[in-house]
Amino acid sequence: MSDTPWTDDDAAGPATEAVAEQHRFPCPACGADLRFSADRGSLVCDHCGHVEHVSAGGRGEWAEALQELDYERGLRRDLPPGEIVSARTAHCESCGASFEMGEAEQATECPFCASPVVTDTGIQRHLKPTAVLPFALTEETARKAMSDWLGRLWFAPGGLKEYARKGRRMKGIYVPFWTYDSRTRTEYRGRRGDDYYVTETRVVNGKRQNVRVRKTRWRAVQGRVARDFDDVLVLAADSLPRQYVDALDPWDLAKLVPFRPEYLAGYIAEAYTVDLEPGFGYAQRKMDAVIAADIRRDIGGDHQQITDARTRHGNVTFKHILLPVWLAAYRFRGKSYRFVVNARTGEVKGERPYSAWKIALAVLVALIAAGLLLYLGQEQGGFSTTLPQGF
Repeated sequence: MSDTPWTDDDAAGPATEAVAEQHRFPCPACGADLRFSADRGSLVCDHCGHVEHVSAGGRGEWAEALQELDYERGLRRDLPPGEIVSARTAHCESCGASFEMGEAEQATECPFCASPVVTDTGIQRHLKPTAVLPFALTEETARKAMSDWLGRLWFAPGGLKEYARKGRRMKGIYVPFWTYDSRTRTEYRGRRGDDYYVTETRVVNGKRQNVRVRKTRWRAVQGRVARDFDDVLVLAADSLPRQYVDALDPWDLAKLVPFRPEYLAGYIAEAYTVDLEPGFGYAQRKMDAVIAADIRRDIGGDHQQITDARTRHGNVTFKHILLPVWLAAYRFRGKSYRFVVNARTGEVKGERPYSAWKIALAVLVALIAAGLLLYLGQEQGGFSTTLPQGF
């Protein structure tokens, strides 16, 4: 399956037509745009102060939002028409990000890497998100968390720290994720090592001594392990460094709510660029690491070697969800640096620049300290050898 977005050819018939969703909500009191407030959990108007609550949805809507979709049907693009939406998107050639834009918006700069050239790609069709984690931290709180994190980076350039602290506003972005469920059954072959001890006679410092020596007895093993995986998270875009976004775990997925456009008001929604099938490849690698640990426990003994493992996946299902991050993208001395903050917990990760002169200074200080300790040690030794007899 290709990584291309859904197109009008992916489904036929008038029932599958979808219009571009709008995430603009005019204030009924003054006409200004409402935005979703992270600290109030409602839509607010910054112009007149009007507040509108976001409906939590009925029991049926919650059940639908948390319902898993069949993976095989997703690969065949045989999902219900209501699962497909259209949105106007923009694409950044520098970092590959794709994100939704309102009809009146004109992007001049990428929010992910601060590159100035962004291409309007028109209306794109894609699987709609079924659930979302709303923003819980304000930009002010996220900026403080980022500043504290930068302050702990000893070798980061001071200019970047100052630029980031006094720079422009952070971007609130909903990042796309896939979640996968799978029932796995794995057959494995390997080796189990059990330690035992023998006494051997060896020459130590010119003397023969009895020494207790550890050895390992290996034997071939085989077996089966099983595990049911639930909500294995996979980042569905490559615009941000995957290792940093993955490190924002844990996410409180128990607080997922049914997707409503109101939650996106005032924020950027990134479109997924990693399609369903390659996303499951990432999920399998995460599952394989857990399965390997299961196999080692099943083998037992003091040491384990896995020579072959074959896993079957069954009842695979998925969801498309949006998770919130605050993003700062800075261009400093011709390079882009990005920092992401989990907008639920305040966890911060980012690209870590290094200051060459700070590293050189630290090395110089370490060398001076080592030389001083050596000098003092020599002086101490020399002084003690020249003390008068009987002192």
